[in-house]
Amino acid sequence: MQDNATEVTAAGIARLAGVGRAAVSNWRRRHADFPKPVGGTETSPSFALADVEAWLRRQGKLAEVPLRERVWQQLAGHPEGPVTALTHAGCVLLLIHERPTVWLDAGAGSDERLTAMLPDELEKVIAPRFGGTAHEGAVHTPTGPELLPSAPLLRGAAELAAELGARQTFEFLLGRHLDANPRQYTLTPAELARLMADLAGPARTVLDPACGTGALLRAVAARPDQELYAQDSAADLAALTAFRLALSTPAAVRAATGDSLRADAHPQLRADAVLCHPPFNERNWGHDELAYDPRWEYGFPARTESELAWVQHALARLRDGGTAVLLMPPAAASRRSGRRIRADLLRRGALRAVVALPVGAAPPYNIPLHLWVLRRPDKAPAQPEVLLADAGQFATEGRGGPDWQSVRDTVLDAWQAYDRAGTLPERPGLARSVPVIELLDDDVDFAPARHLPPPTAADGAEQLTDVRARLGRTLRLTADLTPPPVRSAPPARWPLTTVGELARGGALVLRTGGNGGHARVPVLTDHDVLAGTAPSGNLPESEEEAVLTEPGDVVVPVLGGGAVARVIDDATEGAALGRNLVLLRPDPAALDPWFLAGFLRGTANNRQASSYASTATRLDVRRLQLPRLPLDEQRRYGARFRALDEFERALRHASRLGDQLVRGMYDGLTDGTVTPG
Repeated sequence: MQDNATEVTAAGIARLAGVGRAAVSNWRRRHADFPKPVGGTETSPSFALADVEAWLRRQGKLAEVPLRERVWQQLAGHPEGPVTALTHAGCVLLLIHERPTVWLDAGAGSDERLTAMLPDELEKVIAPRFGGTAHEGAVHTPTGPELLPSAPLLRGAAELAAELGARQTFEFLLGRHLDANPRQYTLTPAELARLMADLAGPARTVLDPACGTGALLRAVAARPDQELYAQDSAADLAALTAFRLALSTPAAVRAATGDSLRADAHPQLRADAVLCHPPFNERNWGHDELAYDPRWEYGFPARTESELAWVQHALARLRDGGTAVLLMPPAAASRRSGRRIRADLLRRGALRAVVALPVGAAPPYNIPLHLWVLRRPDKAPAQPEVLLADAGQFATEGRGGPDWQSVRDTVLDAWQAYDRAGTLPERPGLARSVPVIELLDDDVDFAPARHLPPPTAADGAEQLTDVRARLGRTLRLTADLTPPPVRSAPPARWPLTTVGELARGGALVLRTGGNGGHARVPVLTDHDVLAGTAPSGNLPESEEEAVLTEPGDVVVPVLGGGAVARVIDDATEGAALGRNLVLLRPDPAALDPWFLAGFLRGTANNRQASSYASTATRLDVRRLQLPRLPLDEQRRYGARFRALDEFERALRHASRLGDQLVRGMYDGLTDGTVTPG
């Protein structure tokens, strides 16, 4: 075995064999021939993937491993790290995409022959696809010795591409890598990227100077002879973006590595559109060394105004009349240190619109970010006005993000009407065009919330009366559903079983969530289960099938330490199971679902099945216990648990109506639409 062979952790072994982590620990204790660790730490060892696969195969535990899982483990455990592995896989997938017959010839021989042939063949694909030679820009042709450790991965990726397609294979591997390293990358959600691309409009040349994983450029509508320019300070992100774009679009891709503010790779570019999700609150953006840079047409940004440096960089790379759309922190619209630059952007007609997004639209998810729409002035507007829009009302309670369809419809309709006419009549609470002169005061604050008062409904009092009536009905229902007085009894001494034992015996099926599948369906999130709300999330489409809920399923969150279980009913069936959820599908001939859900909620039961990390509590659902009771007795308990669930739902609904009534009364009294007596 090579010293630099691919390694896999115990969690990876569990995924390969389709078992839990505990099973891998048992194998290590019970089987003397189980492979020895080759790396990692004492508490988190790693093993040689080839040795593990051989052992699993001898034990008959590898027969059902999906190809995609095997390829992912080869990538995740690559000796040079997953990013290098992704880059090598991207090279070969691009070769398969562009020249499939060349791969068939190269892949027919040994690993040594394969990796010796690949560099010359890759050069012939990379150079024309990315412009210039393969030694310029973000993508470099790896050498034969560099590729040799990746040979098993490259063959596996090619095999997976034959099944899924080259683009889908790269998206699958990249998506897995991003999911496995959520804190390493700041992602732009696909729906937000699509909105930004639509605001920019059709464009032949498009630049993203802080491209990240390429979400914004991927959202651009294709056009003939299109050119996509990308740059990122992280070399791995620039390369991955290049492969991602080359595999998904026929456009010419020009990707480069480097800090766009300090080392602009496209200084002569005058693009039709610039899309950018810049880093926020960067103090070390180059303030000292860039003081006399010609890009600061609207003023030299303060050290604390890195976002305004990105705004001016975007404007400098536009042709006259070109459009830029940037995602911005809300403070950039009002900080005093940036008011002179904001004033000049307004006076010269460069800033055309500011859109406040709902909370949860993009990271950081706890604040309502803004979109700035800018246009490089080709002439001064006769009656300058700026569009201010606020989509904050389309936030949702779930973690799946806002109501994107409503956000898109509202924002695009307002922008297109304003862009045609240069003005927009007020749409209460949503949008209005504001004369520039109104904004040019001492603060130059154009945060939409300060200029768009909430809609004042003429029937506000009637709405509050309706809410009050519904609250009264709900409170009466809650009183009717209050559980009857209880009788004390000695602790029961039932024979117990576990969820894991029931799953092995066929009394229930256990599934985990997290895949989007081929069709876009509502996603039930862990927050939805905890809050008792309707499915509110979304997941990116994937080649892995989603787990869809059915009536009678029991869904359990595994993070957070709460004793919660939810029975799926007709209103919530058909939703995809989100991340950090486990679904239990009981056999109705053996288990009553309400009996199952009720006993899973026991506090002591959850405590003994939970483990504790430094920042979270994780529930091992297989260790949850249930009493062994006849089905008739299960149903008796199930009926009581179901009644408790109805009482709990009524309490939650009453709480929401009460909050709505209190907030409406405060708003009505303070804006004059409700009288105090």
